[in-house]
Amino acid sequence: MHYIVITGGVISGLGKGTITSSLSHILSNSGHNVSAMKIDPYINYDAGTMNPYQHGEVFVLEDGGEVDLDLGNYERFLDRNLATDNNITTGKIYSEVIRREREGKYLGSTVQIIPHITNEIKRRIRTLAQSESAEILLIEVGGTVGDIESMPFLEALRELNREEPRSSVLFCHVTLIPEVGASREQKTKPTQHSVNELRGIGIQPDIIFCRLKGQLSDESRKKISLFTDVPEAGIIGVPDARSPYWVPEIMNKQGILQYIENYFGMKPSTFADPWKKYKENIDKVRESVRIAVVGKYTHLLDAYMSHKEAFTHVTGVTGIGVDLVWLDSDSLKESTNDLESVDGILIPGGFGYRGVEGKIIACRYAREHQVPFLGICLGFQAAVIEYARNVLGMKDANSTEFDQNTRYPVIDLLPEQEGVSDMGGTMRLGAKPVTVKENTIAHDIYATDHISERHRHRYEVNPGYIEKFEDSGMHFSGVDDANIRMEILELKGRKNFIATQYHSEFKSRPLFPSRVHKYLVEMALEYRRGRSNERSS
Repeated sequence: MHYIVITGGVISGLGKGTITSSLSHILSNSGHNVSAMKIDPYINYDAGTMNPYQHGEVFVLEDGGEVDLDLGNYERFLDRNLATDNNITTGKIYSEVIRREREGKYLGSTVQIIPHITNEIKRRIRTLAQSESAEILLIEVGGTVGDIESMPFLEALRELNREEPRSSVLFCHVTLIPEVGASREQKTKPTQHSVNELRGIGIQPDIIFCRLKGQLSDESRKKISLFTDVPEAGIIGVPDARSPYWVPEIMNKQGILQYIENYFGMKPSTFADPWKKYKENIDKVRESVRIAVVGKYTHLLDAYMSHKEAFTHVTGVTGIGVDLVWLDSDSLKESTNDLESVDGILIPGGFGYRGVEGKIIACRYAREHQVPFLGICLGFQAAVIEYARNVLGMKDANSTEFDQNTRYPVIDLLPEQEGVSDMGGTMRLGAKPVTVKENTIAHDIYATDHISERHRHRYEVNPGYIEKFEDSGMHFSGVDDANIRMEILELKGRKNFIATQYHSEFKSRPLFPSRVHKYLVEMALEYRRGRSNERSS
């Protein structure tokens, strides 16, 4: 078993997740069995209750785990599904240790950070590696060296290195190389200080990833090597790239694969990049469309990370460029002018009443103006509410999430949610089977009767209103396996209006993009061409 640990220094947000994902991509496409783990030092048990404004997107795994968005990158770069155990938090570690203490498992010992907390951290790391039969496990440590929250994890990793056979644990450190002045002189002092901090807790890095705007100079590489005792071959420059999907190639050209294999004593291999054609399509888009993303977190685009990536995947596969127009849904209450120039509309998920009325306005605009439309989760529910109000004449129709006393509760609480008080981990979560009805747009998109998609919601279409919707032209073309919950909707006579209760963006991969995102882009291109023809004639 081999472990690669990735830590961060100087400041957060340098791209440890992208570097970890890129390493996993290089190694897995060189014939190695690779898995990845994210350590999040926050005390939250998981990311489920965290505000997207503070933490970005909550990514949902197949087994229903609500995790950091970096695990979404791992899945996309590894092209495989991960599980809840691939994410460790301080909350999980302390909860388990306290549970064991209450059960008397420590035989009267005083429970301490060392060895009890650190032992639990190591146990989870080894258990994951063994359960996945991984040849290499990459472990990304959130935050930066020096954070008090990270100390128990770094100590556990120091102990892991001490306990495992020699050259079984490789430490990588991600640092910032500022470039200052008109000459853009590269400064290495922050890296030197960061490495000294890491050494102070007993960890000597074996690789340093230097984040900077341009190319790392030979002079900087030599200076960093001299002051950190890391060989020059282990100093890897990671300049800003146009997309995370270019980073593996940048790193591989600097010999990172050979360096890691030499360190672990592995047989040499060659990186076979499966994304060559994919990146060529992104480089040379043949046509582009403008898609409006109407949401409530548009000031922090990380809140919609998986949607952004899904559209990139569509471009990589089809060659159709996607220009995303980020619209705060509340702004649509004043004017819908921003929607007039777009070729398609996406309404993503969300929670809470703020911004919902703007999303409903966007649904109405798409329906009445024949604009290609895709609703996801809350976007699906907003489409139902809008249709009830403006087609069925239910003026005050709403979801009981937003108005418990609404006269027309067309969206209501899931039955199993009745009486649930805890917010974390209690929604309908993870992959669930969906039956796709024949002779529908959805069936044309998926070309199968059965799919599995990831969910994250508490509310659903109220069964008491389904017949009224169906009789008036809204068709539910996808249902759950019990034929009770509505999963996909489309409109009679419209081939470019579709919405899903599930989150197809979470399963989108570079070479296999989300089917409904791809369909939206294709419909948007058709719509754009139609408008161009009208103007030219």
